[in-house]
Amino acid sequence: MPATGRNELLAVTDKEYRKLMKTLESVDARTAVAAGPEDGISIKDTVAHRAHWLDLFLGWYRDGAQGKPVQTPAPGYKWNQLKDYNAKVRQASRDQTWTQVLALLEQRHEALTRLLDGLDEAELYEPHRYDWTNDWTLGRWAEASGASHYRSANTFIRKLLRSLPNDG
Repeated sequence: MPATGRNELLAVTDKEYRKLMKTLESVDARTAVAAGPEDGISIKDTVAHRAHWLDLFLGWYRDGAQGKPVQTPAPGYKWNQLKDYNAKVRQASRDQTWTQVLALLEQRHEALTRLLDGLDEAELYEPHRYDWTNDWTLGRWAEASGASHYRSANTFIRKLLRSLPNDG
């Protein structure tokens, strides 16, 4: 059930981020880049993807607040093209180290939290307040880009960790 207020949104965002980070504590650089057995997506790919989508959300908000056009999900892409877009995101993060990807996720999470902390109930949950959010509120977009993405990443990473060979 999506959050319906600012404090609830901040709480669920923090909770899901902490759960993800707890899972990632045990992941070393070698494990982070191991390709998943089904689709080849690694833990590092997954974390880089989540950091990227946080940055997209922050950019959508910033552009909208500055009166600029907001292009979701990204310039030149439609929502039905996410598979191709996400492959491009993975490719773009290929040269980043595990440490860099973790730091990026932390930075983007902090930026999201600062933004949410600085907005009031109406800014987050007034329907149709922003043209680009369509039928969702800004808070719902923030939750989809933050807490929900953290939750799905944690589920995927835990499953991937169980599927990787144990060298110990």
